[in-house]
Amino acid sequence: MNRRSFLTTAAATTAALPLSSRRLFAMQRDATQKTLVMDAMGELRTVYGSELVQKMLDSGMNSITITLCDPKPVGAEALELAVDSLLEFDGHITANATQMLKATSVADVDLARASGRLAVFYLFQNTVQFGTGLDRVEMFYAMGLRSCQMTYNERNLAGVGCRQEGDNGALTDYGRALVERMNELGMLIDLSHANMPTMAETIERSRAPVHISHTACNDLYPHERNTSDANLRALAARGGVVGICQLRPFLTATKRDNLHTYFDHIDHAVNIAGVEAVCIGSDRDHRVIEMTDEYLAELRSEEGSQVVNNELPYFIDELNGPARMEVVWDGLVSRGYSGADVERIMGANLYRLYADVIG
Repeated sequence: MNRRSFLTTAAATTAALPLSSRRLFAMQRDATQKTLVMDAMGELRTVYGSELVQKMLDSGMNSITITLCDPKPVGAEALELAVDSLLEFDGHITANATQMLKATSVADVDLARASGRLAVFYLFQNTVQFGTGLDRVEMFYAMGLRSCQMTYNERNLAGVGCRQEGDNGALTDYGRALVERMNELGMLIDLSHANMPTMAETIERSRAPVHISHTACNDLYPHERNTSDANLRALAARGGVVGICQLRPFLTATKRDNLHTYFDHIDHAVNIAGVEAVCIGSDRDHRVIEMTDEYLAELRSEEGSQVVNNELPYFIDELNGPARMEVVWDGLVSRGYSGADVERIMGANLYRLYADVIG
């Protein structure tokens, strides 16, 4: 039985039970309602209407970390986009304060849960908006940024991305200085999109636990965006957490009847890193996506040459839409995870990481 069905049938079932059983059932129902559900990196677009956001909330989601702007531009354009997108989302959240709130600490997650809203953390998927110095790191922190990737797909001033062919470099001197400054401020370092040497050195050098918010397991299914077992072990050993994404090309070449592969990657990550080091980082739109000409045009306008026709669709059918956290919950239960371990993967691990680093 999924969480929604469990809650819907609770009242009717309880009435038919003896008093002692009713008390136990009520305790189980309360525990289910209080379970923390967090997405380490997912989409929350300003075009989402209140009905769609409510469906996200109804699926049990309490917190989401979102990418603020296109990570590909550089220079002055990168800075302008970063500032504008942060201010845009500040305004959007304020205008929709009955459903969401801007989050800068785990206390905001607690507040969102208590008030039935969605806690929204901000992420940049590149460090190019910081320029060549360190002052902008503090500026963006003051504006509410709490997480940032060291690189996107290519080499930048800090390190090397996963798609920089033939470049096995790692952190630069500037990248090492960035790690130090982000540690000092309490800004979470995200290593999604980094190449394996940059990832390995950052894990080792950072004084605080680090994050790989949206990836999959390279030793299970090789892909340039996936993470090696060696780095998963190192991440976990230093208190970090990995988010398993739901982008189908990272998980499997099979385009239909493939939901099991998502849980295969979660199982693999748990086996390698431990159940306390794994979370959900969907990297997915919450709309129900249909492969229309309009959607493909939107996708290509956003991603450009990164869109490869034979890699489409990006989604797994059962995870296509705002109720996917219920599907993940049920899938973890069906894989035999205990209630405590389901809760860890669905949110408690990420909450602990945020508490340790962000505060």
